[in-house]
Amino acid sequence: MQRRTILRGLAAGAIAGPTAAVLGSSAAQAATSYYVATTEQVKNKVMVWHKSKTFTDANLHWSFSPGGGVWSNLSDVKIRSTSAQGWIALVCASGGKAGIIDIGSEKATERGDLKWSATPGGNPHAIERIPGNGSVVVASSNGYLTLYAPSAVSNLGSLAKVQTVSLAGAHGVLWDPTYKLLWAIGKGTLRGYAVEGTYRNTRLRHYGAAVSLGSSNLGHDLQPDYSNTQRLLCTATDGVYEISTAGGSFSKRKISSETRVKAYVRHSSGEVLSVRADNAGSRTWGSPTVRFSQSPDRTRSGAEFYKARIWTPDFQ
Repeated sequence: MQRRTILRGLAAGAIAGPTAAVLGSSAAQAATSYYVATTEQVKNKVMVWHKSKTFTDANLHWSFSPGGGVWSNLSDVKIRSTSAQGWIALVCASGGKAGIIDIGSEKATERGDLKWSATPGGNPHAIERIPGNGSVVVASSNGYLTLYAPSAVSNLGSLAKVQTVSLAGAHGVLWDPTYKLLWAIGKGTLRGYAVEGTYRNTRLRHYGAAVSLGSSNLGHDLQPDYSNTQRLLCTATDGVYEISTAGGSFSKRKISSETRVKAYVRHSSGEVLSVRADNAGSRTWGSPTVRFSQSPDRTRSGAEFYKARIWTPDFQ
């Protein structure tokens, strides 16, 4: 009961205690205390821990298991906030599925938390929700984005497929509230799409906003830089890039030549957390370790982490 109350408080925006460092208030901008959401593919769970605690079952802050089959190999999780439901988790899995979990209504690990799901197929790698509009976009690495639009923004279950957009190697999607663009990363490119229309008439349109990554460079993870609202972070075959969006003139700067980086995000304090594939274990594309640039790394024996996110509904 206590845990359920805490989660409902978070969903309603009542941030207190250690969760005040989850980004979002000016007082939290210098904080280095925060929670980390991961997709762990051996147990196939979304698992959330405080960064200062060991990644054990006893220290779990929140978790969710969708099952196996078409839900196997969870590949992305994002936390978002809605007016009607409070906090939700967006999830997708390489097995073919995507869905929305209502964080605010249950405590953890119950399949009943799944409020909507779809099967975009094509190895789904990332998912995002358009604020205000209520639409959801899934990036499938087989080469396309799938747009789902609602008949009512407040009704998660009313989402239905309305558009498919070709994007070779689609791996990441992220909403940019500053420029009102949906960014998507794929093979050789990062593209910005305008979101036009409402309800089931919603469509994605590409008007030219793009950053070239090089024709043979496959973009992978795409996340905010919480220390700078005019910057995105992406990983690709040959390393890690900062994408500047300042003034609407989009450009890239390579900040690392480290390869196999599957997740990379910068906290408002400047600390970077990341996951790098170790080419070992049951999933060579994952790692049992989440890395921190200013704190001890966290390793969970037998785990295969694929994505790591900061536990916050903020887009930037």
